[in-house]
Amino acid sequence: MEARESPSASIVLVSFDSAPELRRTLPALLAELCDGDEVIVVDNGSADDTEEVVRTLAPEAILLPMRRNAGFAAAANAGAKRASRELLVVLNPDAMPLPGFGAAIRRPLAEGRGWDAWQALVACEHGTRVNSWGNPLHFTAITWAGGHGERLPARPQPREIAVASGACLAVPRERWLALGGFPEAFFLYHEDVDLSMRIHLEGGRVGIEPAAVVDHDYEFAGSEQKWRWLERNRWAFVLRVYPGPLLVLLLPALLATELVLLPVSIAGGWGRRKLLSYLDLLRRLPRLLRERRAIQRARRVSAGEFASWLTADLESPFIGGFARRGPVRAALRIYWRLVRSLLR
Repeated sequence: MEARESPSASIVLVSFDSAPELRRTLPALLAELCDGDEVIVVDNGSADDTEEVVRTLAPEAILLPMRRNAGFAAAANAGAKRASRELLVVLNPDAMPLPGFGAAIRRPLAEGRGWDAWQALVACEHGTRVNSWGNPLHFTAITWAGGHGERLPARPQPREIAVASGACLAVPRERWLALGGFPEAFFLYHEDVDLSMRIHLEGGRVGIEPAAVVDHDYEFAGSEQKWRWLERNRWAFVLRVYPGPLLVLLLPALLATELVLLPVSIAGGWGRRKLLSYLDLLRRLPRLLRERRAIQRARRVSAGEFASWLTADLESPFIGGFARRGPVRAALRIYWRLVRSLLR
C-alpha cells in the first residue's frame, strides 16, 4: 500500500468513576488532536463528576452515557459505533498521551503498513519505563505486559506483535466493525487478546508504533473480582479462538494448568473467585460454542501458523517463580515443540 495523508481519528475513552484520571489525560490528548478528529467519552454510570470534568476540559467532546456499568468491552463498542472518523483509537482514561502521540498513532495507516490493529508504546512511572511494548501470549492463554519495568528504549522500531494492549489500541474503524469489536460478555480483561488473535486467525497483522507513547498509571493488583474475570475470559478466549487441532493438542496442558491454579488461587485468597469463573464458563458454554463456529469459519491460516504467535515461556514478573524455574521451563518448551511439530 502507498503512503497517504494523515487520517482523521476518533478517540474513545471509557470512564467508570475516572474523573481524576480524565483531569490528567484530557488536556494532554487535546493537544495531540488534528482538525477533524473527535473525542468520545463513554461513561459507564459513574458516580463521580466525570460529566463535569469532560464538559469543562473538553467541551467539544461527545459524552455518551451508558447509565450503568456495562463493562469496558461493551462501552468501547458503543463508542466505536458512535465514532465517525477513519481511525478508531481506544484509550484508557489513565493513559496520558505524551508529545508526538497524535502524529505517531496515525503513522501505520498513513504509511500503508497493512496492519489491522496496533498499539502505542505504553509507558509507566511518568513515562520513564515500559508498561507494555506488546503483550506475549502463553499457549495456556496466560498473558502479561511485555517488557514491563524495563527502561524505555532510545530508538525503538515498529514491529509486529502477538497481542496489542487495550490501554491504547488503534484499529481502522471499518476493520473494527468487520471484526465485531470486543466480545462484550467478557466485561473486562482479555478482550484485547481476543481481538488481536482473531486478527491473526484471519491472516491479519498486529503491530506496535513505539513513536506514539502514553504514560499509563498502571497497577497490576486489583480486587478479587479481577481474578474471576481474568480466568473466565482466558478460557472463553481459548474456546472461541483456538483452532481445533491446536485445542486438542493443548488440552492436557490446559487441564494441568487448572490443577496448578486451584491451589494457587486458594493460597492467594481468590479460590472462591476461581470456582465462580468455572460456573460462569459453564453457563456461557452454549453461546461460546456458537461464537466459536462463526469465528472459526473466518479462519484463513493453519493451526500451526496461528500457534507461531504463542510462546512456551512464562516470563512475566507477575507470575510466580515456580513457572520460570529451569525444569518447568524446559518441560514447557519440550511440550510446545512437540505440539508445533504435530501441527506441521
